[in-house]
Amino acid sequence: MSHPSPAQLEAARLDALRKLDLLDTPPNEAFDRITRMAAQLFKLPIAAVSLTDVDRQWFKSRVGVDHCAIPREKAPCGEVANTARMLVVPDLLLDACYRDSHLAASGVRFYAGAPLVTRDGYGLGALCVLGTEPRTISETERTGLADLAAMVMAQIELQHAIGRVDPVSGIPNRTQFVDDLHDLALERPEGEARLAALVNLATPGQISSAVCAMGAGFVDDIIREAARMLRAALGPARKLYHVGPSQFAFLAEPGADLARFCEWLSSWIALRLETTTARFVTTATVGVVPFATGRADALDLLRDMYSAAHDAIEGSHRVRVFSAEQNAVFLRRFRVANDFGAALADDSQLRLVFQPKIELGTGRCIGAEALLRWRHPELGEISPGEFIPVIEQTSLARAATRWVLERALRQLAEWRRAGLALQVAINVSAVNLLEPDFCGHVLARLQAWDLPPGALAIEITESALMSKRTLAASTLDALAAGGVQLAIDDFGTGYSSLAYLQSMPAKVVKIDQSFIRELDVDERKRALVATMIKLAHELGQLVVAEGVETAQVAHALAGAGCDQVQGYLYAKPLAPEQFEEWICAKWTVARPRTARQAALA
Repeated sequence: MSHPSPAQLEAARLDALRKLDLLDTPPNEAFDRITRMAAQLFKLPIAAVSLTDVDRQWFKSRVGVDHCAIPREKAPCGEVANTARMLVVPDLLLDACYRDSHLAASGVRFYAGAPLVTRDGYGLGALCVLGTEPRTISETERTGLADLAAMVMAQIELQHAIGRVDPVSGIPNRTQFVDDLHDLALERPEGEARLAALVNLATPGQISSAVCAMGAGFVDDIIREAARMLRAALGPARKLYHVGPSQFAFLAEPGADLARFCEWLSSWIALRLETTTARFVTTATVGVVPFATGRADALDLLRDMYSAAHDAIEGSHRVRVFSAEQNAVFLRRFRVANDFGAALADDSQLRLVFQPKIELGTGRCIGAEALLRWRHPELGEISPGEFIPVIEQTSLARAATRWVLERALRQLAEWRRAGLALQVAINVSAVNLLEPDFCGHVLARLQAWDLPPGALAIEITESALMSKRTLAASTLDALAAGGVQLAIDDFGTGYSSLAYLQSMPAKVVKIDQSFIRELDVDERKRALVATMIKLAHELGQLVVAEGVETAQVAHALAGAGCDQVQGYLYAKPLAPEQFEEWICAKWTVARPRTARQAALA
């Protein structure tokens, strides 16, 4: 069995040293305390925790020394690191090896160093004491110095192992980043302009897919590979942090130019795309944040970096500099999601408005679509186009739909008791269709309000139906079997197949308003909408056109055979009392349906 060569041993020793991420880090009181104790024990003016790098002795802690490093050549601490044994030199000027060393030239005569050795036996350097006069060392002093060196190693292991090093990548974690940024503020001038970067290796969805397909070990391999690449790119002088499941952070060198730093990061992304094993299943992005030392909170800095990296996912450039404007959008989105739960419990914030549905052939109002509105106590009116997509991505989607359903059925029951035989439609998301008790809940609430199932219509967007069609099929079939009318909302904007439309139990198709605008002057739109209407009728479905704002468009739709319309030409969404006034003023109470409409209901 061959033994490692001296070069291999030195390479392994340096690797062990760098994994501890001690080099070029700010002073630390825990180490300084031990160094002061060593100087006091020997009654000497100089003491240091000296780490042996490639070509230097770098002082993690020092007493009586102004500089932070000396050359490694002919440094006694280098011999201590190589041999992992204590070294005592009573008089450097009388020692053949060290008489012409840097220390001897600076006036040092006495040296004693105890080794700093890892559990794997690698010598990191020494805890050393130095004097300007020759002297000897007693056994008590020798034991004391060895004990203090052991305390230094215990502190190193403590910082490395207890909550500060990620077990997968083996590099410092977010806790260490926070502490080091605080120490940086003490070491560097306040207000110094710096740059921080966060590399996000993959989106949460990509990580989840990778775990499901390949197992957690595959993701761990991606993390380790990226850590190696980043450490190689950064070099030994810059520290890398593993701050999230798939996120790494680091600082640019002082004085770095923002544009050049971003170019360098883009080059690293390009290199990863060419070499990494995960390039086809992950999308790496980088967020860059300029900050000033002593004025930036570490957690806020991490949040801003992650925000910029997340923003880069949707852009053409994989490196994005933090934008205060984009951050404001994220903060508002988070607040909207966070405050909606309180709104559900406060009837003063949420309300329903109702937009009439008009039967084109008779001009009668035959129903209404219930639309959710939110007046935030501080933000004012929040557009449904803003808050609904946010809510649909949270656990509040279920509660929101139930809130709308209950209020819509209550209002519908009141109108029916008043003699208004209307149908009310509500919108639901794909998430709702995956609830195992959704159909049962809807039918139970209809029964509780003493309403026939046909009095309620449920509208689902075309895209939502297609994204969850297999899982949602049983819910849709159960709702249709229970007598609830189903409608495909925003038809034409998704990607549904004709086979699926034919098999789905929807009785109504709603053509999206983007196809209806300027229909009277756009021949291509008229042809397309006429085809949609004809296709839906061939499948036995009623057609509703949304966004009708002019009489000319309504006339064109009537000529194409459209069944129902809704839009500002007839009425904007109205509060319940306004809806009642409108319907009474127009005298548009629904008549009994025709035989064809009854068959389709």
